[in-house]
Amino acid sequence: MARIGWIEDEDAAGPLAEMYEVARATSPTGRVADIYRTMSHRPDFLGAIIQAAENLHFTDGALTRAQNEMIASYVAALNRCHY
Repeated sequence: MARIGWIEDEDAAGPLAEMYEVARATSPTGRVADIYRTMSHRPDFLGAIIQAAENLHFTDGALTRAQNEMIASYVAALNRCHY
């Protein structure tokens, strides 16, 4: 059961709706990730997180994107977190 309320796609307006569109466009599933939705009440913070994800987490650096994703998936599984 979710404990953090968020704004659904159909209720998003203004900058939040634009951020949701960016999130959908850059997502492999074409959906806004729930982890992003948890920040929907703070679009300023969500924008910074999306930008950091695009520029840091999801780019090749010391590790490839695939390696980052594998580590994130493994840690999420260890913590029994569906994110």
